[in-house]
Amino acid sequence: MAVLTALIFPFSVVVFAAVLTPRHASALTRQDFPERFVFGAGSSAYQVEGAAAEDGRRPSIWDTFTHQGYSFDGTTADVSADQYHHYKDDVKLMHKMGLDAYRFSIAWPRLIPDGRGKINPKGLEYYNNLIDELILHGIQPHVTIYHFDLPQVLQDEYGGLLSPRFMMCCSEDYTAYADACFQSFGDRVKHWVTVNEPNIEPIGGYDTGSNPPRRCSYPLGADCTGGNSSTEPYIVAHHLLLAHASAVSLYREKYKATQGGQMGITLLGWWHEPATNTVQDAAAAVRMNDFHIGWFMYPLVYGDYPPVMRSRVGDRLPSFTAQESEKVCESFDFVGFNHYLIMRVRSIGTGSSQNPVDYYGDAAVEYPSKDISKGEVETAPWSLGKLLEHLKLSYGNPPVWIHENGYADAAAGEAEYDGDDHDRAEFLQDYVEALYLSIRNGSDARGYFVWSFMDVFEYLFGYSMRFGLCGVDMNSQGRTRYERSSARWYSGFLHGGELRPIAQSQKSLVE
Repeated sequence: MAVLTALIFPFSVVVFAAVLTPRHASALTRQDFPERFVFGAGSSAYQVEGAAAEDGRRPSIWDTFTHQGYSFDGTTADVSADQYHHYKDDVKLMHKMGLDAYRFSIAWPRLIPDGRGKINPKGLEYYNNLIDELILHGIQPHVTIYHFDLPQVLQDEYGGLLSPRFMMCCSEDYTAYADACFQSFGDRVKHWVTVNEPNIEPIGGYDTGSNPPRRCSYPLGADCTGGNSSTEPYIVAHHLLLAHASAVSLYREKYKATQGGQMGITLLGWWHEPATNTVQDAAAAVRMNDFHIGWFMYPLVYGDYPPVMRSRVGDRLPSFTAQESEKVCESFDFVGFNHYLIMRVRSIGTGSSQNPVDYYGDAAVEYPSKDISKGEVETAPWSLGKLLEHLKLSYGNPPVWIHENGYADAAAGEAEYDGDDHDRAEFLQDYVEALYLSIRNGSDARGYFVWSFMDVFEYLFGYSMRFGLCGVDMNSQGRTRYERSSARWYSGFLHGGELRPIAQSQKSLVE
């Protein structure tokens, strides 16, 4: 999954999905959702495209990271599902499934390989062809401009997201890249995401050092390339927020009137709950939701960081100028959320040996080790409802797209290819129902995307864990696609079937 769910527990995922049955689930169909509600599935460029060194594409920081052997299972995404060569077949499969939309990202190193300057004709051709193919089949393209794959050349030149040049220069590089996307594809793309999960990329890359560019400080990580975990995550997040606002401002000034598209940003949406029934842990959960969600939502809605972050982080938290605050505030038409997990948090005292000066130390929380050490995570559909209610009450009920929600299971060799993933279908059913109830309760949710359309290289798990509705045989030269039970269920629901039953007798989607 695109979400960095194991920054604090780099182990396998064991999913516990609670069953929510507030009404007779089999009575619910997609027609019960608002008329223009969109159902889709997603991927991202680095994770699905392959063709890593073809047609002018140059390395991203994730290419460098995986080629240095730092991925979870030692693999790379050099080939992955090879959508670069199979996009036409994949779009046909999406059409048969009944998707309204496909969420994907544009690879900056493929479109503008040097980070700035000339557009790569082959990269431009690929994305034009993919978008045209989607539209030909009646599928909306929902495009993410930046999805973790910063060109390595910009990292080498001035330190990438961390450098002050990011705010003064790379923000211009990013905005020029966004401009190229709008100019090239905006006549057909009407839903743009500026940045994917900017509330977690700074943690993995600049606090724990578990992701590229592997920066951290003692005692939070080992084998880092330098860093300062007490300041760098906040600086990087600040730069990403300003870059987002710059792209939105550009679009509204230059393209909105003629292209008529919408701009947003997509955040990771963990929901935090107390680990125990103590007052301290209850306060920690509230505090952590402010740190995790409010880190970006508060400036987007109110023009500054949350008061709890201002008071706890102090002068290590960057400040907005009056002009920047005005530019950031309301710089969205929608907000996307990638929701997977409930995170149970325990309060810890400030200044203790357990509490290093970093993002989690500033929040004064820890995650109970009994689950982390086993690689277990908790999920339940009610957590999505709580997230949406929180957005409604705290941030003015913004238009929300659930851009990722999915279920992981372990890759199991040849036995996996029977496609029997009823647990995944049950998981998705429960979350779709929870989403419906939130809409009934007044949340302004506009769409739901399953992560992922098919198996991809997972940022945290490589190929050891699979999220796909459709499977991909990563050992075959042609990367053979095959259907799973969850794909048949989703197709049945999208074609008008009831939510609960899994239609096992439907025609195969993969011919």
